[in-house]
Amino acid sequence: MRRKTRKIYYGNVPLGGDAPITVQSMTTTKTADVEATVKQIQDLSAAGCEIIRVAVPDLDSAKQLGKIREQIDIPLIADIHFDYRLALEAIEQGVEGLRLNPGNIGQAERVKEIATKARAARIPIRIGVNSGSIEKGILEKYGGPTAEGMVESALGHIRILEDNDFQDIVISLKATDVMMTIRAYELMAERVDYPFHIGITEAGTIWAGTIKSAVGVGALLSRGIGDTVRVSLTGDPLEEVKVGWQILKALRLRKRGAEIISCPTCGRTEIDLISLAKQVEDLLDKYDKEITVAVMGCVVNGPGEAREADIGIAGGRGVGLIFRKGEIIKKVPEDKLLEELEKEINLL
Repeated sequence: MRRKTRKIYYGNVPLGGDAPITVQSMTTTKTADVEATVKQIQDLSAAGCEIIRVAVPDLDSAKQLGKIREQIDIPLIADIHFDYRLALEAIEQGVEGLRLNPGNIGQAERVKEIATKARAARIPIRIGVNSGSIEKGILEKYGGPTAEGMVESALGHIRILEDNDFQDIVISLKATDVMMTIRAYELMAERVDYPFHIGITEAGTIWAGTIKSAVGVGALLSRGIGDTVRVSLTGDPLEEVKVGWQILKALRLRKRGAEIISCPTCGRTEIDLISLAKQVEDLLDKYDKEITVAVMGCVVNGPGEAREADIGIAGGRGVGLIFRKGEIIKKVPEDKLLEELEKEINLL
């Protein structure tokens, strides 16, 4: 059962409560470069990104946020550290959310000013505590980074906002250690009802980071914990979005676009299944249809093993079968399999 939380809104995108679990990412461009940033956001949006975050390291970047905002169609989150003026400018520029830790802003009056303006503009604030950003005193108390220390740090930041009558809060508690991350979110779930932004921070390269993120994010979601997901990978952020969606689809939490299932090959395979599966995967990128497509290496067992697929291929020696819901509909030469499969997909 999914954890019950209050619902907040990034613009018109709900988070928490009964809202769908969203997929988000962060740009890798220089935010002050409006053209490059908008182009990347538009590409990410087309791939399924539903919320986008941009770094705001200086006032020049903050002053460009309005120009970016008017050219994109998903909520824009400003990622800010230390300088309260950047948060105020981001609010003026019309962003839909802030990512900042109020304890790092400094004077209480500055935090109050941010909270007051964000509340008036109905802009949520995400408090993000990473295992590498825990305050020195808390690290000393727990003898290093721990799940308990992350929670204590986050609760301190939350208290500052609550003391300023601000409750549109989202929380993230990310570590590079998967088990520490899971433990931190479980502990925090017992303390507050704010929605959670989940992920494994600095998970690594696309290959290793995908595995680490799938394990950590998948474990949390399977426990009913998590309202929005960001997969942190060292690579093209498009890969973050793709992985995020695959995790949600694997857990049957969301549907989007076509899904491929394919067998691992064995001694019965008499077709270049690896190449064919990759070609089918690339083909499916252009379809928004929520269908399941199978690529199987055996004409004997393939159609039956993939009976749940809407459409599929079963390869043989020089030929292949096209099947629908386990029923064979045609036999075609190997070099025509992809072409014939596409024709059948278009008929669905």
